Amino acid sequence: MRPPRPHAPRRAGYARSARTVAALLALSAPLTGCGGQSPGTNAPAPVTRFTENGVTVALSVSDWQASKGTLTAVFTPEEGFHLYSAELPATGVEGVGRPTTMKVAGALTATGAPKAGAQVRDIALPGVDAPVPVYPDGPVTLTLPVRAGADGEASVLFGYASCSTDQGCTIPVTDRPVQLRVTAAGATLAAP
Repeated sequence: MRPPRPHAPRRAGYARSARTVAALLALSAPLTGCGGQSPGTNAPAPVTRFTENGVTVALSVSDWQASKGTLTAVFTPEEGFHLYSAELPATGVEGVGRPTTMKVAGALTATGAPKAGAQVRDIALPGVDAPVPVYPDGPVTLTLPVRAGADGEASVLFGYASCSTDQGCTIPVTDRPVQLRVTAAGATLAAP
């Protein structure tokens, strides 16, 4: 049996499995529009999403009150792929992997660290002496509390890389921006 190639780049433009496409369509069905959620409503927070290098990222803004709110990003890699821990160093472990990140710039400031909704596990990779922290295969949710400093433009910057134990890795994404318009009343997501 040939050992997996954990850091061999894959092409970004490959076909999605029917199961992954169905899951993404189910996520997007109840969500329309791209504005911020109104305080006190029970409607789902509007979502904007993008897909790059084998991972779909869906971003929403919720709980907006008194110029503060929460950014929620769901990172969904292709079936059978995992993402690296948000705690991974920026250059990976011995050069392998990139952290799953969500940062803000412009009119928004983070009021805490991003929190992941998945448990980290360590894996051993051929040619890497130290264990590498990853999330289980499948979607990972990061939340980030934010505050608006003033009305204006803001960016949410995403970083990640996905890997499969038998199919290799995708090309890492670094500081991929999503634009927002921020006011005291809320943050409006830009159309993808």
